[in-house]
Amino acid sequence: MELRHIHYFLVLAEEKNVTKAAEKLCIAQPPLSRQIKDLEEELGSELFIRSNKGVRLTAAGEKFLDYALQIEHLADQSKEALKDVSNGLQGTLFLATVEGRAPHMLAEWIADFHKKYPKVVFNLWNGNSDDVTSRLENRLCDIAIICGPYDSSTLEGLYVYTEPWAAIMSCDHPLAKKHPSKPGKDTLDTISVKELAPYELIIPSKQSRLHEISGWFDKDSPAPAYIGRLAHTLDAYELAEQNVGIAIYPASASIYKNNDRICVKRLVNPEVSAKYYLARIAGRQMTPVAEKFWEHVEQLVIAGDKF
Repeated sequence: MELRHIHYFLVLAEEKNVTKAAEKLCIAQPPLSRQIKDLEEELGSELFIRSNKGVRLTAAGEKFLDYALQIEHLADQSKEALKDVSNGLQGTLFLATVEGRAPHMLAEWIADFHKKYPKVVFNLWNGNSDDVTSRLENRLCDIAIICGPYDSSTLEGLYVYTEPWAAIMSCDHPLAKKHPSKPGKDTLDTISVKELAPYELIIPSKQSRLHEISGWFDKDSPAPAYIGRLAHTLDAYELAEQNVGIAIYPASASIYKNNDRICVKRLVNPEVSAKYYLARIAGRQMTPVAEKFWEHVEQLVIAGDKF
């Protein structure tokens, strides 16, 4: 099996059409079909189901897709790691991050890092903590920013920031009318956690988040209804604006507030917060670029630069 076979497989899996895949690869259809057939024979499994409408992955093909993505990513990483660095640190840094405050922190770290190492380029990906962690585990990124809690048996985390949780709601929502926002304030208005209990909530899709948020409420009182589990804050914001429910997200979600139809209120009683960590796979050797970036952020944290 050669890297060429892996690349051809990934392009065909993406295009789902031999003609389009061949055009994208700048080769003729017969050589592409032959290379895929050779790969299938070597693996002992059919990877695609062929039809007049195109191709689709078999169950074995779906399984191999995960490995193929990892193999191609590792090949890219190895090329970057083995580059001649005599003229300074260079290569690609693969990063993944959750939303909330994380993109802002990451942008400032990158800007500072870029001044010292201008030849390093960045590949960024955004998702929820579970998806980001999965990318780390599957070697699709070098370093990530996640929200705690996390599994310390597989991940090494560097604490970087804490921010309060907030409730995002339509200004037409009964709870917003009960606590109207005060104009001209730089800080968020507050609202008690227990006041959320009678209402429908939209929460982040991270698997452990439901248990965490449920723990905020008195076990002897009625629990809120969770009507949405979403990966992205912007989706939660849009649903809240349509008065579908109250979205529970870190307070930095207030950056999306660009009209008077939405209210964002910091949660208190109890004070609840989200903690961010820079994360990597424990014990896994990183590329020189990733190692240097981790050290760079660690120095900023030690210096008290936690944003």
